[in-house]
Amino acid sequence: MTFKFWSVGSSRARETDMPVWRLMSFDDLRVGELYEVLRLRSEVFVVEQQCIFQDLDGHDLEAMHLLGVQGEELKAYARCFGPGVMFPEASIGRVLIRQCARGTGLGHTLMEQAVAAVNQVWGPQAIRIGAQAHLQEFYARYGFKDVGKPYVEDGIPHLEMLLEI
Repeated sequence: MTFKFWSVGSSRARETDMPVWRLMSFDDLRVGELYEVLRLRSEVFVVEQQCIFQDLDGHDLEAMHLLGVQGEELKAYARCFGPGVMFPEASIGRVLIRQCARGTGLGHTLMEQAVAAVNQVWGPQAIRIGAQAHLQEFYARYGFKDVGKPYVEDGIPHLEMLLEI
């Protein structure tokens, strides 16, 4: 399947050099794109992390979906929400990088694109995330701060973190 994606920013990326980013609503996802998103989420969150949970939580319908493609393969993904859906603030979730693309810097690009997407769609504002606790330092690099609300979700320690404007 061939995907044609465009950048959230103003420059177009060549498919073989760097990821091309596409931000779209649930209704704008084509069936094949939705299948690839759900397949990758299952690959990372269910199989790789050995976590049995209900990934299809009903919130995909309310999200803007950020897809990062290199060549013809979905390599990065995040869900972006406006305020009042997951938290009182805007939020980003289901952040993932395909295993073969980790360690390449793609996760950093994904977070930059996700924050930019939230700002583009809903305007500059605070963003709250529910981060896996072991990724606290990663998210802190983007200005997210632990707000002291640790919790366990699906057997995995998480933290609420906030990026203030």
